[in-house]
Parts: sequence; structure tokens; C-alpha cells
Amino acid sequence: MKKCLELAKKGMGLVSPNPMVGCVVLDKNGKEISNGYHHKYGENHAERDALLKVDKKQTQNGTLIVNLEPCTHYGKTPPCVDLIIEMGIKTVVIGMRDVNPVVAGNGVNKLKSCGIEVIEGVLEKESNELNEVFKKNMTKHECFVALKTATTLDGKIATKTGHSKWITSEKSRKKGKQLRKMYDAVLTTASTVIADNPEFNCNKKILIDRTLKTDLSYKYFKTGEIFIATCVENLPQNQSNIKYIKCNQTDNKLDLDDLFHKLYEMNIMSVFIEAGGILNGELINKDLVDKIYQFVSMKILGDDFGKSVFSGRNITDINDCKNFKISSIEKIDNDILLTLINDNFSNYFL
Repeated sequence: MKKCLELAKKGMGLVSPNPMVGCVVLDKNGKEISNGYHHKYGENHAERDALLKVDKKQTQNGTLIVNLEPCTHYGKTPPCVDLIIEMGIKTVVIGMRDVNPVVAGNGVNKLKSCGIEVIEGVLEKESNELNEVFKKNMTKHECFVALKTATTLDGKIATKTGHSKWITSEKSRKKGKQLRKMYDAVLTTASTVIADNPEFNCNKKILIDRTLKTDLSYKYFKTGEIFIATCVENLPQNQSNIKYIKCNQTDNKLDLDDLFHKLYEMNIMSVFIEAGGILNGELINKDLVDKIYQFVSMKILGDDFGKSVFSGRNITDINDCKNFKISSIEKIDNDILLTLINDNFSNYFL
């Protein structure tokens, strides 16, 4: 199952809105004879990818291991369960059941009805974590929201003058860019683009620009497919790589709930956010963040007027804090990467 999970990760950033799935096939003596994974959306599922590499003589009375329950429906490809039965597999080992209501237990039931032994729940926690985006999409019909921050030890993202290059190490910054590839789109704000003139080299970019104040000459607009979320009534005409999303406005702020709802309808299943303290604070305050990647350097700014990573809340009771749970801790040079899950959702996802 560990190998299945590693194989599944090869499809990261390529299979959305499908889940990441890996598969290992053993012969009747327990020897591995094939493996596969879901390479890209629209292509063969992991089970089909693995089974089509071998013949029925090899798989007869064998074992198939997969991190997600095999499907029973026709989509871009035929049902995996039918091929498993056809290939004479005797035992199927599953990491987690599929949360897609079209599958949800049907795969297990069909395999059992054909006399195939089904073993469930092997590395179930790890299987759930790997496909947390898919799990939220399928059960809540909402976009998965991840937030990346880089702070000093005292939680600052810049000095009072806005200087921030560089808080963390080059290795940490490289890791941050790698994380972007895990999600369907990267979101930032007009304020961040105007302040830093970043390129954000990725395929899909979302810019929150409520009043369309950003000049299109910035580097940000030179690459990728760009969606500008705005509250302007008369939208400019879409350009070759720039499209506009009209969002509702509340208290002179763009309605983030409305934006994420529209992104989900556009088949953008997950968003990776890199922004400043104001948007970060609003996202946290509204409980819209599922996961935080917080890079923490061992630098201490020690200035009350430095820019904080989360801004905008005014509370007097420490019990009113928003709570996240630690998923993992990684040391990168002299920095630490804290991966955190929203406390409200931690039991749900894990």
C-alpha cells in the first residue's frame, strides 16, 4: 500500500478533478508482476493502467492493491471493477472507500458478490490525507483552500516599510514553488502584485482585484491562464489569457464565499493562496482555509509595526483564537515548515 501511495503521487497536479490513485498487482504467489497509477485526467485509472500490462494467466488468483476503492461506473474509462473480475483477481486490498456517491461502497459490494475477498482500511489515514482535496470536493461540493505563508519567528511577513526579501531560505522558497503544483490554481491579490511585481510561474492564476486597479503590464500577466476576480459592474472584454470573474461585494470587500463557489463551478477544485496579512486574516476569520503551509524562519523582527501574517481580528479572549492542528513538521535549512489542518475539519479529513 505504501508503494501505491507513492505511485499515486506521480499524478499530483495532473488528475484533478479525479483522485490520485496507485495500484500494485501480485501473482498467486505474492510476487509483484505489475503496477500503475492514474497519470492524467481522462486517461486510464490506476487499476486499468496496471492490469493492462499483464495477461490473465499471470493475474489468475492474484492480489490487487489500490489506495482507493475501484470504480463501478462508466466515465472517461470503463469500470475498473469489471476488469478486476475479468482478470481473475482473488483478493483486493483497499486503502479507503471512494467518497464519490456514484461509487461509495458499490465497488466493494460488486467484488464481494463475485467471490473476491476484499480487505479494507490498510493505511486508511494516509489514503485519506493524500486525497483530501477530492474528499472535500465530493462530500461538500466546495473548493479546497490551502494557504502558504512565510514568517519570522514572531509572525511577521515584512517590516513596517514592506521589505520582505528574504525572510526564508532559498530552499524554503523552492519548496513553496513546488507546493503550487499540487493545486489547480494559485491565488493572490492586487496589493501583492503591485507591491512585489511577482511572476507566479504556474498554469492557472487567480487575482483578487476588486476595483481593477492593477496595471496589466506587470510580470504577473505575462504567463499562464489568468482569472481576475472583481466587483466592477462593467467588466472589460476577456483577452487571450485573461478572463474576468464578477463577484458579489460585501462591506466594500469582495465576497470570498461567492468567489470560491464560482471557482468550484468553473471546475477549479483546489486553490493555493499566497497573499498578505489582510486577505490571510479574512480567510482565517471566515473559516475558509482547510490547510496552512507556514514556513517559519528563525529571524526575529521584534517590531510591533511590522506586517503580521494574519491581520484584522480584534479579540480580547484567548479562547476566541482560531485553532489548527499540526499535520507535519519539516526542517528546511534553518527554517521550519509547519503543515496545519483546520481544527474544524481535521477529523473530517483525517
